[in-house]
Amino acid sequence: MKEKNTSMWLREWAYPHKKSYITSVIFAVIGVICGVVPYYAVTQIVIGLMQQRNERSYYLQWILVCAVLWILRYLFHAISTTLSHKATFQVIARVRKSLTKKLVALPMGYLHDMPSGAMKNTIVEKVDSIEPTLAHMLPEMTANLLGPFCILIYLFLTDWRMGLVSLVTIPIAMYFFAGMMKDYEINFKNYVNKNKYLNETAVEYINGIEVIKAFNQSASSYQKFADAASLAAQSAIDWMKGTQGYFSAAMSIFPAVLVGVLPMGSYLFMKGRLGADTFILAIILSLGIMTPLITAISFTDDIGKIKTVVSDITSLLNEKELVRPNKKVKITNYNIHLNHVNFAYREKDVLKDITLTIESNSVTAFIGPSGSGKSTIAKLIASLWEVTKGSIRIGDIDIKEIPLEQLNNMIAYVSQDNYLFNDTVLNNIRMGRLSATDEEVKEVARKSGCHEFIMRLESGYDTVVGGAGGHLSGGERQRIAIARAMLKDASIVILDEATAYTDPENEAIIQSAVAKLVQGKTLIVIAHRLSTITDSDKIVVVNQGRINAEGTHEELLYSCTLYQEMWRAHMEAKDEKEDMK
Repeated sequence: MKEKNTSMWLREWAYPHKKSYITSVIFAVIGVICGVVPYYAVTQIVIGLMQQRNERSYYLQWILVCAVLWILRYLFHAISTTLSHKATFQVIARVRKSLTKKLVALPMGYLHDMPSGAMKNTIVEKVDSIEPTLAHMLPEMTANLLGPFCILIYLFLTDWRMGLVSLVTIPIAMYFFAGMMKDYEINFKNYVNKNKYLNETAVEYINGIEVIKAFNQSASSYQKFADAASLAAQSAIDWMKGTQGYFSAAMSIFPAVLVGVLPMGSYLFMKGRLGADTFILAIILSLGIMTPLITAISFTDDIGKIKTVVSDITSLLNEKELVRPNKKVKITNYNIHLNHVNFAYREKDVLKDITLTIESNSVTAFIGPSGSGKSTIAKLIASLWEVTKGSIRIGDIDIKEIPLEQLNNMIAYVSQDNYLFNDTVLNNIRMGRLSATDEEVKEVARKSGCHEFIMRLESGYDTVVGGAGGHLSGGERQRIAIARAMLKDASIVILDEATAYTDPENEAIIQSAVAKLVQGKTLIVIAHRLSTITDSDKIVVVNQGRINAEGTHEELLYSCTLYQEMWRAHMEAKDEKEDMK
């Protein structure tokens, strides 16, 4: 299949609005012609003065033509611009929707590697960069090339010699434009990449300002941002250095049409081979031709930019998605089977030959050292990642054969970094099930231990939590996230270190609430405190990407050395805390 180039992508995006764009171009062409014809009118006035014509009506009619056409020029331009912008803003909205829809369909690995600053840069700034091309360049460049072309034909028909000499500066100017475009794409891409890095650094600096202040790292952290800003500035300077000399030369030479027209016209006029009226017509029309041509040529800057912009947008749109069927499948039971599962990230093996069965309506806990792969198993079950090798089945169905929407409805996933929207507490919990009533939301909040602290907030359930839940503590955010997952009423619940931010006193309350809420469900717990998972039906010990052992708490204390060491360390830490009280 042939890969789409920049123009093909632009045509595809603009196609639903082709009538608006075609109409916009037509009005733009008429507007340009209305702007050029007054040059002909001025020619007639000058010729009339040379012929010493005394009829006022003669001059008034041409003055009226100039005035009316200049008004019509701006009127048609306004109509053209309105049509093209209206269509372009709809294109931009559709491209942004496609990008955000694409993000949902991508594996977590891609999103994990893409900094939020770079993502924002693509979805906001890059998509905005489509506007000059579709809203301005498409109608205006077309019109400003077509209008002068028609006038050139008229000039050639009037006197081919003057028509030819009026073009003398064009090939020279085009030589300089070609020089400007030689490394344009490379320099502009470098400029874009440096600004992308600046965006990433700015977002990182702002998000981490609390940590920066706490550890007195303001100078070094600011220096990183300052360096990124300097690199962005230097890339802009390099870009300008590589283009502006050529551009200035071209824009100086291009309109200097009289350099050819005046000497040649004067020579022919003195030899009696050119009439005065034709000479004047050639002078004024050649000036009239250059104005729209300069406008058209100025869009070459956008031609160089748009290729890089479209390339960045389409590289995201072309990313490989999590491929799932659309037709729902029948799930007979919620046993989860991992069969020889392998997973690699950035060419590094994370999980190796994981084979495991998680029984339906049971509590299965995963523990292990940091980086052992336990959270990765949870993400694979939730289809946030794709297995590299092997398979995961729910019941007797491979999860790759289950539509994403159906799978997402089956699984409630709560991580240690759950995001809360800048909305009310009530609406953040209701995200679990949008059709839930206020009373259903509050009932879940009571069962999950949220109700008491919510009622202490300024506006209770109507309190706005701030961006990313910033007005709440880490533990409060986690409890709301757990309530949201419980409201979803999914058959499989995954708690990926979901109580990491809660204090030990509240953790026991939350664990008790979770136990009640997940009755009759399959619960998977990624634990960081061993005391919270001792009653699990099965505990799976993961180490270095492999299953080290599995069994109950008592069985593992007897048979698994790693579990024994982890339990001993846990108890010693607990004793130390008791001694400190």
